[in-house]
Formats: sequence, structure tokens, C-alpha cells
Amino acid sequence: MTAQVVYTTSEVVTKLQTLAPEQQKQVFDFIDFLAQRYPQSQEAPQQRVPDLNKGQIIMSDDFDDPLPDEFWLGEGEI
Repeated sequence: MTAQVVYTTSEVVTKLQTLAPEQQKQVFDFIDFLAQRYPQSQEAPQQRVPDLNKGQIIMSDDFDDPLPDEFWLGEGEI
């Protein structure tokens, strides 16, 4: 598992200001590249709505029962 680093906008701006103008241009070019490559990342994530599909999904009574050895060994049909 890799560690995720999250920078605030002010931290990014501070780091950007320490770069030479040519390096800043490279950063902006890279941002444009990422925006074109991953356009869906520009969309704001949708908020989850609790109980949106309440009562539409039914879970079987044996859902939490242990699976048989045949399942784990890849033998036969379940």
C-alpha cells in the first residue's frame, strides 16, 4: 500500500512560488496535460444520498453463512 500525500492549495502555491519561471511553466503544462488526459477528474464528486434505494435490495438469509470447502478449492458447483 502506498502512502497518499494530500497538499492544501496554499502549500502547492508556496512550493510553486519557489520555482523558477521556466519550472513554473512546466508545472502548468503538466497540469494541462493531466486535465486533458483525465477529464473526469475535473467533475465534482456526487454526494451520497442515504436510503436512496431503501427496500429495493433483498439479502438472502444465508448471506453470512460460511462458504463450503468446494468453493475455496474450486471444485464442483456451488
